[in-house]
Amino acid sequence: MEWWQAIVLGVVEGVTEFLPVSSTGHLLLTQRLLGMPATEASNAYAVCIQIGAIAAVIAIYRARIAAMVRGVFGRDPDGRRLAVHVILGFLPAAVLGKLLNNPIERVLFGLWPVALAWLVGGVAILALARGRAAPGAKGFGLNDLTPQRALVIGLAQCAALWPGTSRSLATLVGALLLGMEMTAAVEFSFLLGLVTLSAAAGYKGLKSGAAIRAAYGPTELALGFAMAAASALVAVRWMLGWLQRKGLAVFGWYRIALALTVAALLAAGVVRAV
Repeated sequence: MEWWQAIVLGVVEGVTEFLPVSSTGHLLLTQRLLGMPATEASNAYAVCIQIGAIAAVIAIYRARIAAMVRGVFGRDPDGRRLAVHVILGFLPAAVLGKLLNNPIERVLFGLWPVALAWLVGGVAILALARGRAAPGAKGFGLNDLTPQRALVIGLAQCAALWPGTSRSLATLVGALLLGMEMTAAVEFSFLLGLVTLSAAAGYKGLKSGAAIRAAYGPTELALGFAMAAASALVAVRWMLGWLQRKGLAVFGWYRIALALTVAALLAAGVVRAV
């Protein structure tokens, strides 16, 4: 990997990680466009540089995260309740992800499955944008979340095990269908993402660390982390403002257009499927 490829991948990861467009799908597409083969190291690298995007969200929600940490030590009841809900939301994907990791990488880490997920997710967003996800739609807040609701959102997150679906989209859809208000749904999605993505990055680092070190040097890793953090900081702040004013519809149209474009490129042989 060249240093500029690490920068490109870091920017793509940071921009797309918390937007409902699928960072995994975008990274797979970017790797193919850059002529990078799908290997254990390249797949693991794409997961591990999520740490940069995680750092950006920690910076934005540091007060809420601090309250959760205080809650764990018994000094903030609201923070403790939110921490419990985040853990409950994390558990379904943690269990299924561990069980299905190898079949998913073997069958679904290709651009045809990703394009299909982009298309289906885009249609789902446009349908949702007419109701619960419409700008200004009312709903319950973060303090009204219950363990049962948190678990349902966690089950919805499992849909994102299919690359191209988008973890943030799956959790947003689950929360909004339960009747959660948009701002609260986005915040819970981000907080849930911190745990889920950290666990995924840690697991990949332990499982494929040797392959990553053999294929890439510290410069490539550092550039990927740094660019993911910087671009995620910008993307998340933009997304928070956009969703309040405009809603989710633009992401639905984007996903559909991207799915059709990639399908056309695949059919023409311009881009390799795997």
